[in-house]
Amino acid sequence: MRQLAHASIETRTIARISGRIVPFLVLAFFVSFIDRVNVGFAALQMNRQLGFSATVFGWGVGAFFVSLCLCEVPANMLMAKVGARRWICRIMISWGLVSGATAFVTGVKSFLLLRFLLGVAEAGFFPGVILYLGTWFPRGNRAHVLSLFLMAMPLANFIGSPISGALLGLDGLLGLHGWQWLFIIEAVPAVLMGVLCLFVLPDNPAKARWLAEDERRWLNERLAAERSSAPATVEAHSIWQVLRNPRVLGLAVVYAGSVGCNYALSYWQPQIIKAFGLTNFQTGLINAIPFGLATAAMIIWARRSDRSRERFWHTAVPLAVSAVGLLACMFLTTLAPTVIALTVALAGCYAVKAPMFALCAESLSENAAAAGIGQVCAIGNVAGFICPTLIGWIRDLTGSFRMGLLPMVVLALLGMVVTLALKRRHPLPPGSAGSPDRRLQEAR
Repeated sequence: MRQLAHASIETRTIARISGRIVPFLVLAFFVSFIDRVNVGFAALQMNRQLGFSATVFGWGVGAFFVSLCLCEVPANMLMAKVGARRWICRIMISWGLVSGATAFVTGVKSFLLLRFLLGVAEAGFFPGVILYLGTWFPRGNRAHVLSLFLMAMPLANFIGSPISGALLGLDGLLGLHGWQWLFIIEAVPAVLMGVLCLFVLPDNPAKARWLAEDERRWLNERLAAERSSAPATVEAHSIWQVLRNPRVLGLAVVYAGSVGCNYALSYWQPQIIKAFGLTNFQTGLINAIPFGLATAAMIIWARRSDRSRERFWHTAVPLAVSAVGLLACMFLTTLAPTVIALTVALAGCYAVKAPMFALCAESLSENAAAAGIGQVCAIGNVAGFICPTLIGWIRDLTGSFRMGLLPMVVLALLGMVVTLALKRRHPLPPGSAGSPDRRLQEAR
């Protein structure tokens, strides 16, 4: 009876937390990702009207990641001090305003400046939410919960692609171009949700009035027990020791293997698909297919990782799959096979994320988490600058997108190799979700 009561309170607590904070965070990240990548659809009109070459557009895409990388760690550490509720509110309102202002760029300088400012405004949101979820969910639930949050990335492209394609059809309304309406309309939800954040998100379980006392007690005891029974691999003796820790740097390389693919395709895939002679609206519909299937792959793979309590292979295998899909794209010349290969590539690069961030959270002590997760995201996002920028440069140089996919293949394979090296040299500490000792204890 005692075990039954314990199971009941666990199920009840996780369900209550999942229902109260996860949907809001998924929607917030959905809005965030649309505002990050809608420039890929705007480019279908904007590049021609403003005279941007593929190289210039690639630099504009990359400018976002330059500022994101510079600001990610300090922004994440500030959230740990200021509190999630107010800090996420600030982030969402500021990125909404900057994204909307992109509708009024007039040339290369204003485009690059606003893309750089968008990265400054949004820095800390993604790693901050990863850190925030770690204070609410025990290890055995993290990969699945992270997958629900992270599914906003492919969903933003799946749902946002046809919407963005349709908004381009507003060209000429009230004297504005379609790409200008796209930026303005898609920026409004970020500002509204930023205000709503103050009323929806508590900073921590202690401030969640909707948790019953026994639920709050169970959650605190469970998280405390996990911290004491499974000491983290990375401890925070100083911030600099965390930032240069080999495991943190290795996880950053692994993350880069995923980031290179998902951002490069988010920005350039609409142009790759439209090159087959489709209209803007048709491009939006076709572009949605790979992202919709990638969403399903992400959730299924994360659940498998949680059920098996394994992280390393669940990180390495999708990176290999992503590399295969990207490599196939380089040799295909017709629409249907290309869309299938893009689907395989995106399914792999998104499936890796939840197990990888669960592995990251399980490797960091509580006082190392803010700097460590921020560092992983900051360095990993360097690929978000390199890959889209290289695609633009190679497109102008060769007249084709194909060779531009090669750096993403290399990054994905490198991420796979580094994951397996971490598994061998830096296994999870005894008692953590993916460690042999933990699985042995559960089998007993």
